[in-house]
Formats: sequence, C-alpha cells, structure tokens
Amino acid sequence: MTTDATNISTRLSDLVHSAKDGYAIFNQDEYLIYCNQAFAEIMMFDPGRVGSITLETILRENFANNRGVRIDSGDIEQFITYTKQVRRSRVYRLFEVDFVDSRWFLFSEQVNEQGDLLMQLKDITSQKVQQQSLEARLDTISELALTDELTRVANRRSLIQSVVSELSRCKRSGVQMTMLLLDIDFFKQINDTYGHQVGDLALQHVANLIKNSLRPFDIMGRIGGEEFAVFLSNTPTNVAFNVAERTCDIIANNPLVIDGQSVAMTISIGLATEGCDTSFEKLFEQADEALYQSKHNGRNRVTIYQCVD
Repeated sequence: MTTDATNISTRLSDLVHSAKDGYAIFNQDEYLIYCNQAFAEIMMFDPGRVGSITLETILRENFANNRGVRIDSGDIEQFITYTKQVRRSRVYRLFEVDFVDSRWFLFSEQVNEQGDLLMQLKDITSQKVQQQSLEARLDTISELALTDELTRVANRRSLIQSVVSELSRCKRSGVQMTMLLLDIDFFKQINDTYGHQVGDLALQHVANLIKNSLRPFDIMGRIGGEEFAVFLSNTPTNVAFNVAERTCDIIANNPLVIDGQSVAMTISIGLATEGCDTSFEKLFEQADEALYQSKHNGRNRVTIYQCVD
C-alpha cells in the first residue's frame, strides 16, 4: 500500500499543527513565518501576527508584561544581545529555559542551508520538578552524612576533610594554623546526675556556645563523645589563645537551664599551632597532648602545646 507525497505532507502538517509541543519557523531575517497553536500559546502572542513579528519582539513584549522567558539579570537589552550572538551560531542547539510562571521548556533550534530556523519547545516542567526534588534530597543526604546528628555541627569525617582541604590550599604560604581540642569537664557526672537526655541537651548547648564564640571562617566539628575540635586557619598562637579563653569563659558563664534548674559546665582546651605544611594528624596529636595537660592541671583552662625535645 502506497501513500502519495501530498497526503503525507498534509498529515504531517496536521500532526505538527495540533501537537502539544511548540513548533515555529523563522526566516533568515528572524521573522516568524510559521508556528502552530501550541507555540503561540507558550510564547504568549497572537498567532495572527505570523509574518510580521520577530522573536525579539515577542521577548520584549513578554518582558514588558512580566511573563514568558525568565530573564534573571533583569536587563532585556543584555539578554537580546546574548540571544543574537548564540542564535544560529550552530546548525543545532538544545537548551533549557525557565519561564516567569515557573514552567520549564526544552528548546531546540535547527538551521537549514537557506537560513530558515526551526524551533521546537517541549514542556519539561514535571521532569524539572522531579530533578530539583531529587537534588534537594541528595543535598540533604550529603549534609546528614557530614553533620553530627545530635549537635548539628560537622562530624569527625567532615572536620578532617575541611582541615585537610584548608591545609592543602594554604600549603607553603608560611601562615600559621591552630587546632583547638575542647572537652567538657566531668561530663560523666552530668549523665550520672541528670540522665542521658540532659547529657544530650548539654552537648547541644555547649556546641552552640562554641559555635557562637568563633569567627565566621573558623572550622568546628564534634570529634566524638563530649569532645569538639576547632581549626583556626591563618591564626597565630596568641590570637588562638584569646579565642580559646573567650570560649572557656562563655561556657563557664552560661550554664544549661532546664525547668528552672541550672546545670553548670566548664571545658578544658588544648591548643597547638604549626605552619601550613603540617598535617591534620600532627596538629590533632599535639592539641590532644595539650588537652591532657589542661585536665591534669585542674581543668577549665587553656594549655598551649610545648614541644619537648
């Protein structure tokens, strides 16, 4: 069974004209010479204007009425200039475009030898919503993997990654890096006296106090148990010591209050400073030794690591 070319052309024309995807043809002078109903509805203009309207006109009118293609810069002239530069720059282009009304469309542009440009618009809003939802879930999973569940600060793994990255970034710059190890004094007594639920609240309370006492660029994390670590990039010993002492004072002067009952706490801190060519392991080991000295010497104090040859 054969079908003549005229019938095929007619059937193809009918399919395109009634399609849900938008189809349009622009000539080499950028005038719209054909579009189906879907294209006119998507781009929000009267299809009766075919033959006398350009893409630039459509974009300008929609921008003036706050509809159609979203222009994040808010500069229609800049957007038109960019459009002219990329349009017809390749025989075939495929790109995603979001609209002011939150719809998303997949645009394709194809140019023939005569300079006519075929444009297709396909609604991909549902796919984009699913994609954005998936990306949000992945971001949440990633955050949970790097965050201590109880205190909502970085966990040990995340802290180490951040410190190693910072040390690598500043390697051979000659600046000093400081590590603080902080441990809540007599934390077992808090658990034994008030119960583990209050112990958890105490950890959250101390974590928030430490975080709020630091500078915006300092790196903080929970090492485990009642122990926290703070990495102070490009920070000499004397400045770090002031940060550590201020943190000690803040915690000692801000007890946890539960149902009118005050739970006083203090912390001990070990401090170690090295050049940026050091390692996380070395800084941690030195700060840990200094922390031991703070606890040995009475707690609620800051001890600076001293190298003993």
